[in-house]
Amino acid sequence: MSCHGIGLHSGASVHLQILPAPANTGIIFRRVDLDGFEIEAVGKNVARVSYATSLIKKGVLISTTEHLLSAFVGMGIDNAIVELDNLELPILDGSARPFIELIKKVGIRKQRRQRTYLKILRPLEMREASKFIGIYPAQTYSVAYTINFPHPLIGRESFSLELTNGEYVSNIASARTFGFLHEAEAMRQQGLIRGASRENALVLTREGLENPPLRFADEFVRHKILDLIGDLALIGRRILGRVVADRAGHAMHTALVSRLLRDRTLWEETTLSEREPETHTLEAAHSVAHLFD
Repeated sequence: MSCHGIGLHSGASVHLQILPAPANTGIIFRRVDLDGFEIEAVGKNVARVSYATSLIKKGVLISTTEHLLSAFVGMGIDNAIVELDNLELPILDGSARPFIELIKKVGIRKQRRQRTYLKILRPLEMREASKFIGIYPAQTYSVAYTINFPHPLIGRESFSLELTNGEYVSNIASARTFGFLHEAEAMRQQGLIRGASRENALVLTREGLENPPLRFADEFVRHKILDLIGDLALIGRRILGRVVADRAGHAMHTALVSRLLRDRTLWEETTLSEREPETHTLEAAHSVAHLFD
């Protein structure tokens, strides 16, 4: 499974290939342009976080990981090797849909290993001015997000999602990244969005949208959920908990990952077979680890 594109922020051309991996591998990024140097997609490798989530290990960088990691969670992929020949993943159409389509074409194979979950035991909340993110005990993995932008097409939007029954694929994967035209030049001066275009991002003017139509009336908040799911994938395990976010952003998403992983009293590791039989995710109990064929 492979694709080619450009990085949203670097504008650099990149070829990406995804390979199957044994159980317990997790998600590993491999820089084939740097002698196959590998960076695990885990919280300890989180680098600078601003308009995208980057990983770094021994000075080697992998940038804009969130869309592919989000697609992996949405499709139930636990183990994979992601090879790329530049520092930033391709932005493609600005959503996770192209990755989902590629995964579907290749197929998913079950592995003889139960998935280990991170089960939230106690609430954790973080606030920063008007921004908020919290995670709470629950029997399934769900996300609720609220955004508030002073723009006629956005304003206050909220959306919630249960990550079961294909809801991610139908309701989140297609939501594209977005940006404001009046901020574009300043961002380029900072070395950002050099690969951005109307083909890979929703471009908002002060009054409207340069490249309609929207895929969803509330596509903006759905994309924030897409980002959040990808960022929280850096926990390294599927979550059993409810996440609530209000205008949080990448920095708070990854700060939550760090806080969780540092405090072992907030969670425990478990498997589906240990859970109550009436939960709706029980059907996955005997087929819970996946990779590409």
